[in-house]
Amino acid sequence: MTPPKTSLGLAIFTFTHRLRQNPAIADPLKLLELARELGAGGIQTSLAGLDEARGAELRRKAENDGMWIEGSESLPKRKEDVDRFDAALRGVKAAGATTFRTVLLGGRRYEAFDGEAAWERFQADARRWLELAEPSLARHGLTAAFENHKDFRVSELLPFLQRLGSERVAVCVDFANNFTLMEDNAEVVEALAPVSAGGHVKDMALGAYADGFLAADVPLGQGVHDLPRMIGALRKARPGARLCLEMSTRDPLKVPVFTEKYWATLKGVSGADFARALKLVRERGVAREKLPAVDALPLDERVKLEEEAVRVSLAYAADVLKC
Repeated sequence: MTPPKTSLGLAIFTFTHRLRQNPAIADPLKLLELARELGAGGIQTSLAGLDEARGAELRRKAENDGMWIEGSESLPKRKEDVDRFDAALRGVKAAGATTFRTVLLGGRRYEAFDGEAAWERFQADARRWLELAEPSLARHGLTAAFENHKDFRVSELLPFLQRLGSERVAVCVDFANNFTLMEDNAEVVEALAPVSAGGHVKDMALGAYADGFLAADVPLGQGVHDLPRMIGALRKARPGARLCLEMSTRDPLKVPVFTEKYWATLKGVSGADFARALKLVRERGVAREKLPAVDALPLDERVKLEEEAVRVSLAYAADVLKC
């Protein structure tokens, strides 16, 4: 057995291009083997469809390799979805996982909603989805950790969680998403750490374009994040929480802060927050040609870049971050 070089796990979404090239790695056993070969400490992936025998095999393999497993499942949106959701949780349970990552908004707030009314409806829907999930969570003894996925600002997310009042719902803290909502990422991690059940570790590079700024996932240590501070905050608040590398090897994300639609649901953002974000882009941003340019490349080249980014990030986690 070769022990992991880092406790940092790998989220399935880190392998977007490899999945297109070889869909078989969506199989949790194959993903676990890939993570072991790369020196990662665990995996976060969908475990839906695992029966007891297959789940036990996956669990045994992970334990033998000193690795860990978390799920990644979608919530029930209607009563008719509950049976599907409950079956997915049986797979999570069979694999020995206690937590699974989920999302409330699959897209980006500033793209998905045209006004406050639509944003308010989404919040009501999201609460209903979590309430539908609650009985299954309690029955299986599992925790759903929803990601801050370019939807809630911290001042909205914490009251939302408090109103829900569930011991089975926590946050999967993403290290980069809330900068697109004019928040400081390190402060976001520190604020959400006490209500978290793990996190998505990533670094971020910045640039500018006509309608706003560019945000790109880059290998750990190559961006603007104070990673020791952020990981330290999570470790202090939740010593046993598992952290995953979740990065997208792609062209930079466009955050159109100079457009009217961007502000349709973000009118409460202070001028100080906006100025701070723009200042960081100006002072720490790089030229467009120094940001990733991936999307137009052939698939095999994207796969190579993706794996290299993972290898560099895991090495940085082991050698520099000591995690």
